[in-house]
Amino acid sequence: MQKCAAFPTFRNPLHKRTSPICITEAECIGGSVMDSVLAKLAELTGAKGSNLMDLLSDIAFLRDELCAVNALLKKLEDGDELDPQVKDWSNQVRELGYDIEACIDEFVHRVGRADARAGFVGRISHFISTLRAHLEAARQIKELKTRLQEISERRKRYKLEHHIPGSSFTASDPRLPALYKETDNLVGLDGPRDELLKWVLDEKKQLKGLSIVGFGGIGKTTLANEVYRGVKGQFDCHAFVSVSQRPDITRLLNSIRSKLGHQESSYPCDVKDLIDDIREYLQHKRYLIVVDDLWDTISWDTIKCALPETNLGSRFIVTTRIDSVARACCTHQESLYRLKPLNDQDSRRLMFSRTFGPNRDYPSQIKEVSAEILKKCSGLPLAIITVASLLASRPTSKKEDWEKIRNSLGSVFGTHPTLAGMRQILRLSYRNLPHHLRTCFLYLGIYPEDHIIQRVDLVRQWIAGGLVTNSGRQDAHDLAKSYFNELVNRSVIQPEETDYNGEALSCRVHDMMLDLILSKCAEDNFITVVYNSLGMRELHNSKVRRLSINLNGAEGFTISAVQPIGRQSQIRSLALFGDPTCMPACAHLLPESKFLQVLVLDLREFDAKTGHDKEGINLTGISQLVLLRYLKVEARTRCVKLPREIRGLRHLQTLEMHCGIFGGLPSDTFHLPGLLHLIVTSANRFPDGIDIAKSLCTLEYFGLLENSLENIHGLGELTNLKDLKIRCFPESQPDMISMRSLMDALCSSLGKLGSKNLRCLSVTRYPEICADTLHSLFPPPCHLETLDLLAWSFSSVPRWLAELHDLRSLDLCLKEVMAKDIGILGGLPSLMHLHFQIQQIPKEKIIIHGGAGARFLFPSLVNFQFKCERKMSLQLLMFEAGAMPNLQRLELETSVALLKKWDGCTSARMEHLLSLKEICVTMWHGQCTESEIIAAECALRNFAQVHPSRPSITII
Repeated sequence: MQKCAAFPTFRNPLHKRTSPICITEAECIGGSVMDSVLAKLAELTGAKGSNLMDLLSDIAFLRDELCAVNALLKKLEDGDELDPQVKDWSNQVRELGYDIEACIDEFVHRVGRADARAGFVGRISHFISTLRAHLEAARQIKELKTRLQEISERRKRYKLEHHIPGSSFTASDPRLPALYKETDNLVGLDGPRDELLKWVLDEKKQLKGLSIVGFGGIGKTTLANEVYRGVKGQFDCHAFVSVSQRPDITRLLNSIRSKLGHQESSYPCDVKDLIDDIREYLQHKRYLIVVDDLWDTISWDTIKCALPETNLGSRFIVTTRIDSVARACCTHQESLYRLKPLNDQDSRRLMFSRTFGPNRDYPSQIKEVSAEILKKCSGLPLAIITVASLLASRPTSKKEDWEKIRNSLGSVFGTHPTLAGMRQILRLSYRNLPHHLRTCFLYLGIYPEDHIIQRVDLVRQWIAGGLVTNSGRQDAHDLAKSYFNELVNRSVIQPEETDYNGEALSCRVHDMMLDLILSKCAEDNFITVVYNSLGMRELHNSKVRRLSINLNGAEGFTISAVQPIGRQSQIRSLALFGDPTCMPACAHLLPESKFLQVLVLDLREFDAKTGHDKEGINLTGISQLVLLRYLKVEARTRCVKLPREIRGLRHLQTLEMHCGIFGGLPSDTFHLPGLLHLIVTSANRFPDGIDIAKSLCTLEYFGLLENSLENIHGLGELTNLKDLKIRCFPESQPDMISMRSLMDALCSSLGKLGSKNLRCLSVTRYPEICADTLHSLFPPPCHLETLDLLAWSFSSVPRWLAELHDLRSLDLCLKEVMAKDIGILGGLPSLMHLHFQIQQIPKEKIIIHGGAGARFLFPSLVNFQFKCERKMSLQLLMFEAGAMPNLQRLELETSVALLKKWDGCTSARMEHLLSLKEICVTMWHGQCTESEIIAAECALRNFAQVHPSRPSITII
């Protein structure tokens, strides 16, 4: 049927770029709201057929005027304390930018695209709605133009450019990555560390505690961590936990239990149950527990109840910045360790080692100015490291550059360091960030204190929130990842978990840095954080752009307490952490946040007595959040109810559900045109039709035994898939014929994906599966970088593995190992991490050959983890000269009985591993006596002392 000319189809002007953007790429990839607005205005002016031709002059005016305003705003951001008049003007501009962006987003949504399946009446309805949207947009754009004209006139009238204070400096940071290469010993803490190590390891058998007290940033956490890392292997169990200013005791006790290695309960426990559980677990163990950054005695009184006073030589360490808390934790004077600032010599050593690297000459031209800078830092390691990071970013050691930094520090830090003074030092790091990193850095304020923030979450949220966009030369994901790494390199966030290559996978934000972030967020109305009902009520008369609700340790909210969310229709990011007792109310109000782009519900902690568990979490209202780009729900023991259809969420990029889902995923999930990342941890069957989800880049976890053959074959059609995780947890044992059909279908799909974009493939555990079907995989997935097949046992190494020249990480399980298997694995040129497990003990030792040139085995391997049945992997290996030339970490298993007969030099020839830095041995005690265990540990440590590279020994 021909289209009716009287009712044209309005197309979305931002759906596809039809002309070049009229602003520079540098402006477009920035993270500020103005950069996002400018990009959208540029696309509106360049879009054909948008039916805004009569408004193009007004839109062009907005774009051109905002370009000039944006340049001025960036100058203001680089300046020092702003004049109140200038600050008020910049706030008005920022709010105008938000309103312009909202106008554009609403227009684009209302125009949209006509449903191709719609009939004549449907097209008439769409035409009328888009006509109304055009008229409303025209009215709003006229009003916005008038507001912008008034703002611009005010700038000219008061000559605001003349009120901009001098900026400090802007610097690139070419040498900052070297700051993280040598972090084993912090200058000035060697003495305190050795002193505390003796205290921990003395011969007294009764429970002993120690309080480390000192000013924030003085190095308490670093010192405690150095001691903890040095002795934890000599205790039966150990835990290091951090405490926030508003601690959730239930969550804290759960964290202690988990880190001690105690299995988590399958049902929710109250505080008393957790205390009893931990006490019982520790009753016959020698334990070491570090409680970092404790803020009050009430929390300690609860934690202390979980620590039984046995005579096994157990120890606990508490760090705090409050004297009264330190004294309450440890009543004996000798157990109070007051950490002092660094002396002048250590301060100077720390400054220059972090600025120029070790063993560099002292530049004479900066001797005087460096002393003045160190005086203002007052011996505080955090302040010194922060300033050193700035100094390291300077291309030269010019005296003028150092003087600029000295002058920018001001005088507040001269004598009595305070939190305000520290914030001034930390603010320097913020101002030294490039503009495109600043908003990404401020976004960290959406997370609670001491929260471990996953890099992958940040990257996806930054992109979904418009803080990182495609630069034209680099993929948005890769660009955002580089932003994260740059924040780590600049010392403004602390790496938490790292991969085999030392790259940070997660981070924490120092509490003092978080204080700076939240103060800046409040100043710029970037993020609003509330902790209780009072904070919610204060939202009544404010415009909130990004909202973080931190309910950890808070009392349950009432319906009336969360009502202000409903009036905040301009919210673009909403994050909820902690006890979700208000979720029914929040779910009811979510649809009113029509501009919501990012929704994070971290509900892992909850009160089982609230009565909401049977109801689950009702998220059916998200179908109205048409601009939603990112949805993540963490609710381990609760179920979520999603709408039956979510086809309308055409902008959704990430759907991540770590929870049960009532009725499974919506039937039209794979019809979402922009869906890039689908992560579902519950054992739900996916809807059929997965083959049409052509945009998918990440798929976790695909249930091999829950899904239909149609869907398994459909995996091969996902040509953009980069990361695939497969789950094999059946409710019942499948028959061999069905299993064979499933594996054949999977093999066929992997063969298709192998020649495409697949970079990561892993399988969760189901040990009964023999994966030899995959031996015939063709073509092999040649572009794989990460391969985890540990859950499946192979009879031998698949030969196609030899063709994976880009493979960097491999986890593999074999029934038995042959020399040819080692040859295939050793020939992988890029392999850096290998977790290798065998089920049958070989008759002869496994020899890792050395050599040179083409015969060089494992040329890039950095981390080698080897396991075998009967826990005897330590006794099975022998290394020839030249073997594994880059190996830094070796992880093995053994028993005390077997260790008696082991000699690292004659049995394993480990002295040939010249790059080795750490040996981690899991040692099984069995029926051995304590003296035998101690003798075995001493044997390992003595071996490390005679090894050429003196590796550290970690005993588990």
